[in-house]
This record gives sequence, structure tokens and C-alpha cells, in this order.
Amino acid sequence: MSTFSAYVRLARVGWILVREGVVAALPSEGLPPIVGVVKKIAASLARKRALHSERSDRLAQAVERLGPSYVKIGQFLATRPDVVGTDMAADLAGLQDRMAFFPTESAQNAIRDSLGRPVQELYAQFGAPIAAASIAQVHPCEVQTAYGPRKVAVKVIRPGVRQRFAADLEVMYLVSHLQERLLPHTRRLRPVEVTKALEQTTRLEMDLRLEAAALSELAENTKDDPGFRVPEVDWERTGRDVITMEWIDGIKMSDVAALKAAGHDLNALADTLIQSFLRHTLRDGFFHADMHPGNLFVDPAGVIVAVDMGISGRLGKKERRFLAEILYGFITSDYMRVAEVHFEAGYVPSHHNVASFAQAIRAIGEPIHGQPAETISMARLLTLLFEVTELFDMETRPELVMLQKTMVVVEGVSRMLNPQFNMWKASEPVVSQWIRNHLGPKRIVTDVKDGFRAAVRVAEALPEIAAKTEKFHSELMHMSEHGLRFDPATADAIGKAEAHHGRYGRIALWIIAISCLYMAIHMAMAG
Repeated sequence: MSTFSAYVRLARVGWILVREGVVAALPSEGLPPIVGVVKKIAASLARKRALHSERSDRLAQAVERLGPSYVKIGQFLATRPDVVGTDMAADLAGLQDRMAFFPTESAQNAIRDSLGRPVQELYAQFGAPIAAASIAQVHPCEVQTAYGPRKVAVKVIRPGVRQRFAADLEVMYLVSHLQERLLPHTRRLRPVEVTKALEQTTRLEMDLRLEAAALSELAENTKDDPGFRVPEVDWERTGRDVITMEWIDGIKMSDVAALKAAGHDLNALADTLIQSFLRHTLRDGFFHADMHPGNLFVDPAGVIVAVDMGISGRLGKKERRFLAEILYGFITSDYMRVAEVHFEAGYVPSHHNVASFAQAIRAIGEPIHGQPAETISMARLLTLLFEVTELFDMETRPELVMLQKTMVVVEGVSRMLNPQFNMWKASEPVVSQWIRNHLGPKRIVTDVKDGFRAAVRVAEALPEIAAKTEKFHSELMHMSEHGLRFDPATADAIGKAEAHHGRYGRIALWIIAISCLYMAIHMAMAG
């Protein structure tokens, strides 16, 4: 897409946001007065009914007009409160259930094209859609097995969404480049990198084979975990545009009344949920990054079942260790250690003072220790952290922000189940075990093992490294004795390129010469 087309699309997006009252509802505290003027103008151009709606409803209406790819963009930005702010992130998170269904016939055609078999051969029964998102929708179906019919959930990609998203992504790149150019103080948030992360995340999400693989990996990691599991994947009926998985007979975690009526222990469910999430994060370094209540079910046995793994997150060993040390530092009030970890990890630029950063961290940590644990909000804690890190030029770490956002969502679901939920008490068994295993004597053993494995890999590669070094040395000696030579094809290509460049250079010189001549004549006549 050309830059002009991107500007046209951006203008359309802006007009819809103005008409639906979104621009008029944006916060303007602490911004220049001109922003207030712009808001007044935007309010005068907005639809009257939009101005009487909540901001979340205005966003939903605007995104519905913009199309499914903007729902996905909104959902992604909901995971980036560091970029859009915590309030706006909460509003954007509500977009997940706002999409219309597409025809069942289109879904069946997509399945046939993806799997190369007619739907009638694959499924004994194919039902109407029951849930729709920005990228796909879900159908209840049945497959025939040796033990009789088995109910399954079939998720199918929305037709044309890839092409639409590719076009709309150009607008996102344009906006992020303009943001970096016009708002230098926001460069630490790396808006272009955020857009690249959106592109990568969504491209992965649009290949349902990768979601199936994520479900399979999480199932393998959690097979021995108490109270948590994910649906089993039917790989025979899974392809790029379709995933077939076990049907979950359970109650959504968002339906608290139904959970109570079914006799489930809500306090135990809240503890299990946060412990499972921390276990996946710290132990496995791989977690479900979209754990809102609509994606969480409780089966009749009281087991939490997480569905829709289109978005997942990963943390390396180093990041997990830093995360644990930061968490442990907050728990023990060792703010200097928390500050040092931020500098060791490279999260805060080295030109800042560690003691000053520790003082800022103390300003966040001390109020936490003065409150009852059940009143401490992870969302509030992260908001304060974002404010502090902005003062110290801390650049955005996409993997950590996704983790933080998911932690806030999981905490919110746990508090929904148990208003007196004590996050620190519930987290302690998992966190303390991880700290004992990885920050104590066992850490040294693990580091030695990892170092030994790395040394073995280097030793195995030594013959190849030696051979390449010898070859490079002989080529270097040959060049020093005989000069650098190109093969005929390369020499011919360079010659053509030089001729092409020279031709354009001569044209440019003629344009300059004619311009100078014109100005000289014009000045002479004027004189």
C-alpha cells in the first residue's frame, strides 16, 4: 500500500473516531491547551447519541464500524497499558465479545479449503456459530468415533481477515512513525516496535495450527498440575484455517451465580487460578496471555479449563530469574536489590543512579506493606511502576508488559470470585518454591549444568569452526597476493548499476544547471 493510501485510511479512522465521540472522551489532563480546543471541536462533530454513551460503548461502536482487524488492534492495545493508559486499556479489553457472526457456509468452505476434504466427511454434525471474535468464530459440532458421536468445538478463521488486517496494519505503522517523530518523549515506549509485535502476534494467531501447538504444549506442561487443564486438540481436523478441539461442558468463570449454584468453592478457584498462572510463568516460561473470564471455564469436577490460546507469552530463564528477584525484593522490602536487578537486566539506562531508582521503588513498596494484603491491587501497583519507570527512561519490554497485563486480568478474575482475595498469600506457595529452587543453592547446580551443556556444544562445533577459519585464512591470503576479483556476472551487474547511477547523476546535474541558468536570466532581466 502506498503512503498516500495509508493517509487516506488514517483520515477515515480519525473521522469515525470523531463521529462516534471517542476523541471527545479522551483524557486531556496535563496536556497543552490546544488539546482541549481539539476536544471541543471533536465534540461538536460527534453524533449526539454518542456523546451520551460511556467511553467503552463509544469505542465499541467505532471499532464495529472500522472492522474486525481494528477489534484485534484494540484487543492488543488492551495488553499495553504502558502505551494507552490503564483506563483506556480496560475499555479496549471489552471489545472481545463485540463481533458479529459470519455465514456458516463460509466457515464450511474455509474448512474444506484448509483440510482438503468436504465437511460432511469430517463432521457428523455441523452446528450454527455460538461465539465470534475478531479473527475467528466457534461452531459446536460432532465427530463419529468407534465409541459413538463425540461433541467438539470447531474454530474457523474469518474470511478475508488476513487481507484486511494487512491493509489496516499499514495505518498502524504510519501512526507509530508519526508518534515517534512528533512526540519524542514517547519514543521510550517504542511505538514502532509495538506495531511489529502486533503484526507478529496476529500473524501467528491467524494460523490455527500454531494455536493448536500452543494448547498441546500447555497441556504437556500442566498434565500433573492440580485443578487446571486445557482442551485436547483433534489434529486430524486441524489446519491453518480451522482447529477442532474437545468440547468443554462447563460454566464460564464470568457467571459467578451459576458457579455458586453448582456448588463450586469460589475461594479455592481463585487461589488455583493465580497459582496456575504463576506456575506456568515461572516454572515453564510459557503462559496463556488472554485469560479473561470468557476464556475460562469450570468443569463439573471443579477443574479450571482455559480455552482460546491465540495469544501466548514466553519468558526466558534470565527474565524469569529477574522477575522472581524483583517480586522477592518487594516482598522483603529489599528495594536496593529490586533497583539493582532493573539495572542488571538493562531495563533502566546505566546513566541513571541506582540509589535514586531504589528510592523511587521504595515509594511504591512501602505503602503496600502498610495495607491489608487483600486491598492491594496489582493493577494499581503496575500503574505506579509505569509512572516510575517513565521518570527513569525505562524502555518498553513487550514480553514483560504482556505478563503484567495478564497478571492484572487474572487477579481481576480471582477478585471477582473472591472479593477478599489475598493475592500475596495465594501466590506464596508457588513463588517461594521457585525462589528456593532457582535463587538458592540449586541455582548454582543449574548454572553449572547449563554451562557444561554450552561447553559441550562448543566442543562439538570446534572441528567445523576450525575448518571455516582455515578456509577464510586461505581466501584472505589469496586476496592479499592476487587482489580482490569478481566473477563475470558480478562485474557485469556492478557495471550496469554504475551506468544506471551515472545516467541519473547526469540528469540531476542538467536539472541543476537549467535551474541556475533560469535564475540567472530572471535576475538579469529584473536588474
